[in-house]
Amino acid sequence: MVTNQKTAVVSIINSIHTDARVQKTCKELFLAGFEVIVIDRKIESLGFQTTYNFKLISLQFFINTGVLFYFCYQVKLFFKLLSLRPNLLFSNDLDTLLPNYLVSKIKNVPLIYDSHELFIEVPELQNKRLKKGCWKMLESFLIPRLKHLITVNNSIANVYKSIYDKDFKVVRNIPDNKIPEKLKTRKELGLPEDKFIVILQGAGINIDRGAEELIESFKLLDDRFFLLIIGSGDVWQKLVELCLDEKLKTKTRLIERLPKNELMQYTFNATIGVSIDKSTNLNYYNSLPNKVFDYANAGLPILASNIPEIAFLVNKYQVGLVITSHEPSEIAKGISEMVSSAHFMEWKENYKKLILENNWEIESKVLKAIIKHAAN
Repeated sequence: MVTNQKTAVVSIINSIHTDARVQKTCKELFLAGFEVIVIDRKIESLGFQTTYNFKLISLQFFINTGVLFYFCYQVKLFFKLLSLRPNLLFSNDLDTLLPNYLVSKIKNVPLIYDSHELFIEVPELQNKRLKKGCWKMLESFLIPRLKHLITVNNSIANVYKSIYDKDFKVVRNIPDNKIPEKLKTRKELGLPEDKFIVILQGAGINIDRGAEELIESFKLLDDRFFLLIIGSGDVWQKLVELCLDEKLKTKTRLIERLPKNELMQYTFNATIGVSIDKSTNLNYYNSLPNKVFDYANAGLPILASNIPEIAFLVNKYQVGLVITSHEPSEIAKGISEMVSSAHFMEWKENYKKLILENNWEIESKVLKAIIKHAAN
């Protein structure tokens, strides 16, 4: 059967199952009339079974870290892209950009680049000058040559503008405003029914995200409080070890990352949401994690660190408390003050306005316009 439908190929170095932003991108491409092909990486430990409206090609590697992995990934992604017949390429983050750029030139196909963060400013690269330098050279070569550019917030867009004099359109990581069809009870989830539940969630609970200090703060809080951490990251094992402390065993629970629909069951049953990244690097300082909007959808007052994008939302809409220190004593003080605050119910109510003015329906209009412009 002959079809005139155009094909969009989306590249992501991680698994599509845990990246809600890329899932929404694929949905918008599909709604724009494209047949969508996603090239991601097969990660055996996930085991998610999900139905999507696109074709999925999962690349598999024997080595999944280090220089050798990145070299193999670039080569494998390049030849996979070369074997396809795309009408549009969509690259997510710097680690997928070079193969996409080369194939876009070889096949004369438009390319959209979506930078989810300030890639070269991630903590993992800060003490590795050679690796950081290589990524910086690659970014400096590629970005000035690109036409269709997206990033996740105004702060990061401004940084790129100052460095490369390129305009990045902003499409923030705002989830769909979905309430689970059947909301489980705390009892069904194995959560304490009579405690204030503080939740920290995220697929990248890494160094300098404040998770270690958050756990330590619970040594200072009484038994009315319970800490729930859901996700993954490079400090996960350390968090597991911290929670083995006798003072914390009955006050903490760690759950490895879950599909979004399962995760939100826990979010809706929490009392307070936490987002306390440190400003130790430009990437975190300029971040706006999508968990902030997950908390908003669940009506959770938020305890936030003084990161510009997050603090702006918390203060503008009056939906929680901003702390200026990551000392466990200050975190504990903030949590305790929040649950006893006369403003607690007001914070929950104020989320209605935040959601009304900050939602995917509004945000997706920017993405739709970029796709339309690139495709023409």
